[in-house]
Amino acid sequence: MDGVDFRIIHELQADGRLSNQDLADRVQLSPSPCLRRVRRLEEAGLIRGYTAMVDQSAFGLPITVFVRIRLERHTGDAVRVFEEEVGRIEHIQDCYLMAGSSDYLLRIVIESLEAYEVLVRTRIHAIPGIASIESSFAFGSVKQTRTYPRPGKLLRSTGAS
Repeated sequence: MDGVDFRIIHELQADGRLSNQDLADRVQLSPSPCLRRVRRLEEAGLIRGYTAMVDQSAFGLPITVFVRIRLERHTGDAVRVFEEEVGRIEHIQDCYLMAGSSDYLLRIVIESLEAYEVLVRTRIHAIPGIASIESSFAFGSVKQTRTYPRPGKLLRSTGAS
């Protein structure tokens, strides 16, 4: 990837609905080479798809819960079952495998505290092998982005290696 590829990705992260002409103008390419680069980035798996950013509250899911999960055992079967079950729960938006005192960190969006209680009691507690569940509720969002920074930019700007 070169600087033009990074600019293409940056522009598409900011606005995935850009026409090829507008994208080409923003990255200072003619349309044909720009389209070839976008297709190459898609084929390489760097661009995995395009989506609409939806306002979570307006959509009816105003509550964000971060849930730390610790498993009783870390056998291959226990991990596989947990991860498969988590994949089936649509309110779980993200699931991260963690280092530290928790094994997993989940980000859940939900419509109410009552609905969260039902989700925990009926879906999450039903997953075998969970030792502990710890929930933290977000009061608000200070920053939320899906635009990645350019790798290495911070190190280059500070002179660190």
